[in-house]
Amino acid sequence: MRIFPGVLTALSAVLLASPVQGGAQETLVLHATTLLDGRGGSFSDRDVVVRGDRIVGVVPGGTGVGDLRVELGDLTLMPGLIDTHVHIAWHFDRATGMTHSRQVEESEQDEALYAAANAWTTLVGGVTTALSLGAPVDLPLRDAIASGALPGPRILTAVQAISAQTGSPEEIRAHVDRMVDMGADAIKIFASGSIRDGGVPTLTQEQLDAACGRATEHGLRSYVHAYDPESVRRVVQAGCSQVEHGALLDRATLELMAASGVYLDPNIDLVMRNYFENAEHFLGVGNYTEEGFEQMRRAQPLALEVFRQGLTVPGLKMVFGTDAVAGSHGRNYQELLYRIEVGGQSAMDGVVSATSLAAEALGLGDQIGSVIPGFAADLIGLSGDPSQDPTSLGRVRFVMKAGVIYVSEGAVTRR
Repeated sequence: MRIFPGVLTALSAVLLASPVQGGAQETLVLHATTLLDGRGGSFSDRDVVVRGDRIVGVVPGGTGVGDLRVELGDLTLMPGLIDTHVHIAWHFDRATGMTHSRQVEESEQDEALYAAANAWTTLVGGVTTALSLGAPVDLPLRDAIASGALPGPRILTAVQAISAQTGSPEEIRAHVDRMVDMGADAIKIFASGSIRDGGVPTLTQEQLDAACGRATEHGLRSYVHAYDPESVRRVVQAGCSQVEHGALLDRATLELMAASGVYLDPNIDLVMRNYFENAEHFLGVGNYTEEGFEQMRRAQPLALEVFRQGLTVPGLKMVFGTDAVAGSHGRNYQELLYRIEVGGQSAMDGVVSATSLAAEALGLGDQIGSVIPGFAADLIGLSGDPSQDPTSLGRVRFVMKAGVIYVSEGAVTRR
């Protein structure tokens, strides 16, 4: 067990004040007044016992035995948030202040440093696992975080997306094979245009069949950018895993997704809010045009209505994802808060969507997202109970990922 003493981020060295450095095999006991297990359960006065990178016990307060004890007081302890859709490398260029585009030269070192900074910001914001959809720089970032060389959330990556430009079904299958060879954890597919371009279908049924079918053959899940009913019907028929966005869907398509077990990650607030708040950093790059922004403004209330309707569709699994880009890293929780406060989702269901359900959507439901013995020790402590006060999602006071403490306001004592 260790408490991470310091981390070099992209642009500055940040020293975390941690007076205790535990040994790797020591047992740590976390005590909190309230515990949310990530599966809808809420418990009072619990000790969570951690050894190495795993939870080994959840017991009544005061009965946990270990080498170190962290007293979290009235914080609520819960699983770390799991964001099923980020772009961890997206950033604003220092020279221009604009969102980075491939038309602007940037060294691999600079790109890696921006990604590392975003990873740190995301972690201290309470996200302990993130699926990045995706960029080649995700691979060394993922591996550096996994080795302990850099702090950040557990990263999964799709590396490089499939689009209409990828080519024929055979070329698409070859692309999936290349991603697997590179070490991809998932496959990302653009089945429709951007909402700024109307969100219309861009891949044929045969192309989608090739993409999702090949991903399944390799044991990988497929995450598909799709907005309209026709695109999503093709996604369902192809056996893909999850739809990203879906802002133009109707009830019949939502019901089809529910019946087929296809997850929906609706992205109804943060990504568009961030674009509007940072418009001057996006306008003029690619399809970030005034007309494209107007399309997003028209789409946002439609996306909200799709989400609200989705809450009433039996069996539809709507998971937490933000599509976090430049300007929104570390603000991930705001998407969840919006879904609860504006979208009408119950606070506890919102918590579950961002913990155990999100883990399930990543194919990791037996490893992360729940406070259960044997699961990864990915835990956050909040000032307030998010099942009662969702705004507490923005008050992260304790962060542990894989048994390592990165942020702590708790009192640590050695037994």
